[in-house]
Formats: sequence, C-alpha cells, structure tokens
Amino acid sequence: MKRFLASLATCATILGLTALFSPQAVAATGCKVDYTVTSQWQGGFQARVKVTNLGEPVAGWTLKFTMPDAGQKVVQGWNATWSQSGSTATAVGVDWNRALATGASAEAGLVGSFTGANPKPTAFTLNGVACTGSAEEPPPVDPPGPGTGTPVDINGQLHVCGVHLCNQYDRPVQLRGMSTHGIQWFSDCYNAASVDALAKDWKSDLLRVAMYVQESGYETDPAGFTSRVNSLVDMAEARGMYAMIDFHTLTPGDPNYNLDRAKTFFASVAARNADKKNVIYEIANEPNGVSWAAVKSYAEQVIPVIRAADPDAVVIVGTRGWSSLGVSDGSNESEVVNNPVRATNIMYAFHFYAASHKDAYRATLSRAASQLPLFVTEFGTVSATGGGAMDRASTTAWLDLLDQLKIGYANWTYSDADESSAAFRPGTCNGSDYSSSGVLTESGALLKSRISTPDSFPTS
Repeated sequence: MKRFLASLATCATILGLTALFSPQAVAATGCKVDYTVTSQWQGGFQARVKVTNLGEPVAGWTLKFTMPDAGQKVVQGWNATWSQSGSTATAVGVDWNRALATGASAEAGLVGSFTGANPKPTAFTLNGVACTGSAEEPPPVDPPGPGTGTPVDINGQLHVCGVHLCNQYDRPVQLRGMSTHGIQWFSDCYNAASVDALAKDWKSDLLRVAMYVQESGYETDPAGFTSRVNSLVDMAEARGMYAMIDFHTLTPGDPNYNLDRAKTFFASVAARNADKKNVIYEIANEPNGVSWAAVKSYAEQVIPVIRAADPDAVVIVGTRGWSSLGVSDGSNESEVVNNPVRATNIMYAFHFYAASHKDAYRATLSRAASQLPLFVTEFGTVSATGGGAMDRASTTAWLDLLDQLKIGYANWTYSDADESSAAFRPGTCNGSDYSSSGVLTESGALLKSRISTPDSFPTS
C-alpha cells in the first residue's frame, strides 16, 4: 500500500501559525543560502530558498532572514513552517527535512507580496549563525540532476504540498500531457499504437481519460465504461505515464445531478486502482450554471468515497463557470480561496481556450496560483467552441505562464475529431501513425513540440 502522506498537512502553513516544534539547541558553524525568485507578477512573487549546512549536523533548523523592503511580506509557503514578524521572516524545518547532516541541504518555497521594489532578502541565519557561505567543513556535494526513466518511475506517488503538485521527493513537478476526446466517440484513437506514440514520441507525462457521463457515455453502460477507463489506466501505467480519470460532466452543469453515479463510479475505480502510483482523480469536469457552494458540496461527498479506498491519490475538483474559477460567470478565485473544499491532497481545475480566454483569465490564474493548488486539466489552442483558427500567440503566452508557475496541463484533444482543437487530421485513427508531421494539425504540431521537450523532475 502506498505511504500515507498525512504529514503534508503542515506543508502549506499560513502566515501567523506558530512552529510545530522548536529545533534542538545544536549550533551550526557555517551555512550557505541560495535564494531565487522563480516567478513574479504585479504585487506578488514566488521564491525558492535552499539552505546548506556547512557545519556540524543539526537535529532541527530555523532559518531567519530580513526582508529589505517594508512592503515585502510572506503570504504562504511550503516545505517549512513559515511566519513573519516585522521585517524578519522565519522558516522552520518540518518532519521530513528537519535534520541536516554536514553538507546536507533543505529546500523550501514561499509566495510573497510586495509594494515598490522587490530586492532580495539579507542577513540569513541558520539556528542563529550567519550564513556566510564558507566553513572549515567540506563543501556540500552538488545534488544529482533530474532523474532518468519514465515520469512515474522518477516521481512515484504524487501529492499536493503547498500550492504545488509534488513528487515522492517532496519537490514540485509539472506534468504535461494530452486529453482524450469522449471515449464513447473516438475509441479507435486509443489503442496500443497511439498510447505508445504518446509516451515515446510525444514524451507525454500524462493521459487524461475523458469519460462523458451523459451524451451516450457512462450512464448508458456503467460497467462497460468503467472497464474501458481501467484499461486506459493500465495502458498508461505500462508506459510510465500518469492517468487522470476525468468524470466528464458537462450537461447538465450541476455535478450534483450525477452525485449517485459519481459515488458508484469512483468507489469502483478507486478500489481497483488503489495500489497504483499513476492515478489522479478529476471528479467534475466543467460545472456550469451552478454556484460554487453546490460544487463544493458535491466534492465533499465524493472525495470521502475515493479516500475510503485510495487515501493517497490526488483529487482534482472542478470550479464554477466551466472550471474557470468563476471568471466566466463574472466571479473570481476569491470564492474558492475564502471557502475551500474541506479535504486534503486536492487541487482545483482551471480550463481555458486560448483564442477566447486571454489577459483577464491569465491574471486570475496568476493570482490564484499563489493561494490554491491548480491543474489545467483541459485547454485548447482555439476558441471555446473547439473550432476556429489556432491562436498561436495566446497559446504560447498561456504555456509560458504555466511553465513559469509549474502548473500541469492536458490539451484537448488527442483525437482526429473534425475540429481545429484536435491534434490529428481526420482519419488518422484509422492508421498507425500518430507522430509524423503529415498526421498532425497545426494545434497538434505545436503541442507535440512543447510536450516533447525534456522534463525537469527534481529528485533531491
């Protein structure tokens, strides 16, 4: 059975919470800190802090530093217990990284706000000793680079830490992949050859399995569709990819209409796949015409069903306004931030179509990413109808932003549907070629070029 990650509840401690323990009084004799701003937006930023112990081993550590600008504040963080008093920010190691041997490092992250300039912090100390970057002890050994192997081999069981999806090494990762179209319509597109191509030629990390509930989907043959989903999960697992099981509700838009079906379906697939490391559950594709309170109520009834069989897997919750965090309904992320789902190890879905959803949607995602764990479980390069010309500029802006924020994504769709959002030209699924330029649409060519670039999955 996969390990239970209950300790991760401390991973995203909010500013103002006190430390869960006090480190033992063992002094460091030298340390080094690497502080890197990994992304920045208007009034906010995200940073990575790596502290290396150059002195004697410590059983617990407290890192302190000074925010040089009065407007800089820690909003939240992960891989440490964070707090701030005046201009002094404090990070205290947590269960899995509190002990630091000589030469060992711990890495934590934070999201902050600022006004005016955003200079780097100063006066770093480890257990009260200034971090000068030098000591008589041997220098730290450089950590190994990104791991090799399949995405599942490297990352293992995923979990949520802070606002990120993290791997078995408690390091944030970004999964990049493709979504099927409705498996009731395009079953010919999902066979050994196409899944081989996705894993080996496209070098995809993820296959999202879109199982429609209505529209000739699950409700017409629950056993048959459940079996088909499980088969695709197995195919992804055999090729080292993650599989996202998408309960594809769309019409009607209130997921509570399918509450009983959802409980039945997820009880079955969670029990069957509980010992797999590659499964992610997406419990409501695109809620629409319904309040966030109703979506939240649905999630809080379905998640326990999954947890009863599979306590470790990540669960993704759809959001209001076709999974736009409410933007398409004239709202924004605050309704989720102020009233989150009462469950752990969950993420929230965000969807966009690049030709229709531009700056206002990107601004919402950027703000929300500092407070909520997000996954773009579906997006298109075209208009929200699934058709029209590909908007290359907007798509590139979106993908660059997702890369910057380390947010995973699945593109709609890995199919030969007669629409410009499809990756393949019509008729492709009658053959065995799913990779050459001759079978790819303009959208497919762009996505293959982005997904097939090397992953950077940290292992230390």
